[in-house]
Amino acid sequence: MTLVSIITPSFNQAAYLEQTINSVLSQDYPRIEYIVVDGGSTDGSVDVIKKYADKLAWWVSEKDRGQADAINKGFARATGDIVAWLNSDDYYLAGTISAAAKVFEECPDVVLVYGNMLAVDEHGKTFNTLIYKQLTLEDLLCFQIIGQPAVFMRRSALQSASGLDSNFHFMLDHHLWIRIAQRGQILHVDQTWAAARYHPEAKNVAKAAEFGRDAFRILDFATRDESLAPLLAKVSRRARASAHRVDSRYLLDGGQSAAALSAWMHALFIHPPTALARLNILVSALLNLFGLGRLRSAILRKREERFQVH
Repeated sequence: MTLVSIITPSFNQAAYLEQTINSVLSQDYPRIEYIVVDGGSTDGSVDVIKKYADKLAWWVSEKDRGQADAINKGFARATGDIVAWLNSDDYYLAGTISAAAKVFEECPDVVLVYGNMLAVDEHGKTFNTLIYKQLTLEDLLCFQIIGQPAVFMRRSALQSASGLDSNFHFMLDHHLWIRIAQRGQILHVDQTWAAARYHPEAKNVAKAAEFGRDAFRILDFATRDESLAPLLAKVSRRARASAHRVDSRYLLDGGQSAAALSAWMHALFIHPPTALARLNILVSALLNLFGLGRLRSAILRKREERFQVH
C-alpha cells in the first residue's frame, strides 16, 4: 500500500490547528506520514503539536521565511509516493486520503488529483460547496482555480517541478499546479475531500488585495517559459483578462471596491466573456460604491442561510 505524506505548515493558528491535525490522524488510510512544520508560533500552537507528537513522523517549531519555505521544508522530509499539504486552518473530510490514493493506484499516468471543497467560516459552519471541473493546462494558465486543500500530488512530479517557488506568497499553489501539469495528467474527482476555512486572519481575507500581483507574475513566468509560452499565446486574451478578473475578485474581498471595478473593466475590455462570467463582481463593487454594501451583505447572508437549509 502506497505511503501518503501530509505536511501541515503552522503559524499562530492554535484555534484551528487541533481540528486540522485530527482530520489527518483520524483518516481510515493506514499508511500516512504526517509532518507538521511550525514557524515559531507563540499562541499555544506548539502545545497542541506536542500533544500529538508521538503520532507525527516529524515536527519542528522554528522561524522560517514564510509559508512556501515551511511547506518545502516538509516536502524535503516526505518519503511518500503521494504528497499533499493541509494548512493549519483547513481540514480533511472522512475517507479523503483513501479516495485520493485509490485514484493514483488506478491511474498511473496521473500526476495530480483534486476533489471538491467546502467553504467554512471561523466556527466551522459551511456556507458554500466549491464544485470544480476537469481542467487543462490552458485552463490553469487562464486562472481556473483549484481548491488547494483538496489537492494530492505524486512526489516524483513535485520533485521534478522543484516544489514551491518561495518568491510567490499568495498564488504559490496555482503556480505549482501549472508546473506539475506540464509533467503529466491532472484529474478531477467529483467528491468533496476537504474544507477551507475563511476567517478574518486568513491570508485570502487579511491580504486579499495582494493576490492579483501574483496572478500577473504567473503570466510573466509563463511568457518566459519555453514550453508554456506557445500555449499561453493561444489563449493570451483570455489569460490576461482572467488575471484582471482574479485581481478584481480579491480587491473586492479586500474592501477596495473602486480598484475592483477598474480591474473588472480591464477584463471586460480584453476578453468580454471572461469578465461577464463573473458579473457578480461588477454588481458587488457597484453596490459598495453606491453605499449599498449592507444590501450586498444581506443577500450573501440569505444565500448562506439557503445553503444551510439545503
